[in-house]
Amino acid sequence: MANYTYLTQEGFDRLTAELEEMKSNGRREISQAIAEAREKGDLSENAEYHAAKDAQGMLEMKINKLERSLANARVIDESQLDDSKVVVLSNVTIKNLKSQKEVTYKLVSAAEANLKEKKISVTSPIGEGLLGKEVGDTVQIQTPAAIMEFEIINISL
Repeated sequence: MANYTYLTQEGFDRLTAELEEMKSNGRREISQAIAEAREKGDLSENAEYHAAKDAQGMLEMKINKLERSLANARVIDESQLDDSKVVVLSNVTIKNLKSQKEVTYKLVSAAEANLKEKKISVTSPIGEGLLGKEVGDTVQIQTPAAIMEFEIINISL
């Protein structure tokens, strides 16, 4: 999975729109900020100019990273996935065996992960621990806090 970024069609479209926004409006805004700072005189002591140039470098770095991700993107068709095992785009209901609490997560690529929406990355400790498992399996996952034990209750797409 390291070579590819697996995305839903929705995620691919969102990232493509974000890239276009950065390339058009983001670059234009930075260019205007640099031009305004340049008009203020001596560039060697112009903090605004240096800040704008730094912002330009950061924007170009983000654009480059997003272009690489999209170039290596593979859009996954959810209708072609098997729900007998946990795979990318699975909705997995797990029960914490210590607290007995159940939670459902959708496993997505790192680019689409959003904990507020209960979307976790397949490269996160929990995501990696769940991949390939089946309903009824118990998994021990090393998280930054401790080793946690979960039982897989349900898998759906």
